[in-house]
Amino acid sequence: MSLISVAIPFTTQPHFEPTLRQFIDSPLVQKIFIIHSGQFTAKYEKCEGVVSQTLTSGKLLNTILGKVATDYFVFITQTQEIQLGQAALERFAGIAQQTSAGMCYSDYFEVKKGVRSERPVIQYQFGSVRDNFEFGALLFFSMGAVKSALKKYGDVADVNAAGLYDLRLKVSVDHELFHVQEYLYTKVEPDLRLTGEKLFDYVDPKNQLVQKEMESVATQHLKHVDVYLAPKFKAIPAPGVSFPVEASVVIPVRNRVHTIADAVSSVLQQKFDKPFNVIVVDNHSTDGTTNVLADLAAKNPSVKHIIPPRQDLGIGGCWNEAVFSPHCGRYAIQLDSDDIYSGPSTIQKIVDLFRSGQYSMVIGSYKLVNMKLEEIPPGLIDHGEWTPENGRNNALRINGLGAPRAFDTALLRAVRVPNVSYGEDYAVALALSREYQIGRIFEPLYLCRRWEGNSDAALSVEKANRYDIYKDKIRTIEMMARQRLNRQGA
Repeated sequence: MSLISVAIPFTTQPHFEPTLRQFIDSPLVQKIFIIHSGQFTAKYEKCEGVVSQTLTSGKLLNTILGKVATDYFVFITQTQEIQLGQAALERFAGIAQQTSAGMCYSDYFEVKKGVRSERPVIQYQFGSVRDNFEFGALLFFSMGAVKSALKKYGDVADVNAAGLYDLRLKVSVDHELFHVQEYLYTKVEPDLRLTGEKLFDYVDPKNQLVQKEMESVATQHLKHVDVYLAPKFKAIPAPGVSFPVEASVVIPVRNRVHTIADAVSSVLQQKFDKPFNVIVVDNHSTDGTTNVLADLAAKNPSVKHIIPPRQDLGIGGCWNEAVFSPHCGRYAIQLDSDDIYSGPSTIQKIVDLFRSGQYSMVIGSYKLVNMKLEEIPPGLIDHGEWTPENGRNNALRINGLGAPRAFDTALLRAVRVPNVSYGEDYAVALALSREYQIGRIFEPLYLCRRWEGNSDAALSVEKANRYDIYKDKIRTIEMMARQRLNRQGA
């Protein structure tokens, strides 16, 4: 069996030594690099300390990879306790050899508050280019693939935090990243926050420098796979049809009896220089939402209450019902049934930006609040990573572009919205940005109310994986479309 080198981060926690000892005792492991910032002084057989202030810097990875003399290289990405499964390294090595994969990763068990459970991960695909793809804590690289990738695409980028991201993207261009659907190790998980809290980690202001590094690495990868788009955009075509109003706010809803009236009221309070309406697509609510909406529509002619004839609609399908209805205005503006606009000028600010340039879509910013409208961390979500020059490329790296979202209705009718209830807006934004410019507003226009009824407040692992697979599939489709566009223009 081929030999392995391992890189593992040092921690002062008592679990470090038993975690390390598993690799020392394995006959497959020839060399272990212990990554530390100066506090590691012990001596172990097979081990060599490597000093670095960050775990995934390009300098660190280039240094370690330059010293690896084995067929395979294991990178442990986290400082949590790792317990290898029965013959786990042998299994990784065997699969890596049999598949010729560039990297292997596996499902794992995790322990939270003393409870052990399964933690499946998902299959990597062409569109899995986001920097937060969940591989788990153990990455098993083929050094043949690593050397080939670095020879062809250059050394790991000179970055402080995005080095591992750069390495796996370079390896993935010509080699498969293979998902082993076996639970080959156990990880003790210290981060017990809900998924709804973790969603916004990457927009934390303290991570802006990291974001720029990740964007640079991702952009270079898109160039390697012929997906990158230069900042050249088409002009917005004339709509070719007339519209009953200048703007429509679209609210898909099902069973939000406690929040829908607030959402509609925040639209009715808008001050706008042209006629507008609000189209509420009631997806067969059963909790009294329908009665609330019927009453609002009876009192306000600008409230258009639609109950679709179909029973198979997701959020995207409800959007199509609104956008293709005779009520829809020149611009279609999003509002979720849980949320409200932050003030009476939201519609005006969005439409003013449409009028000022050639935009297929305008995206604002929002503030996270509780049901008392008190700001909660991380507060403002403005997606400040967006730039007009590279935004549509960087959009493939992140999981969303922000809110509220607004569309040129004629263009939205041309692309349609996927009939799903997660990622439908992201799919449309990627498709529109392929050819057209997107406008951004970085001040808060929208209050996103977090409560226990939010659909993404506490996702199960299974649902989170399903959502991630779908968004990666959206990216795969879009990246293939951009490859085709580039090759047609060549």
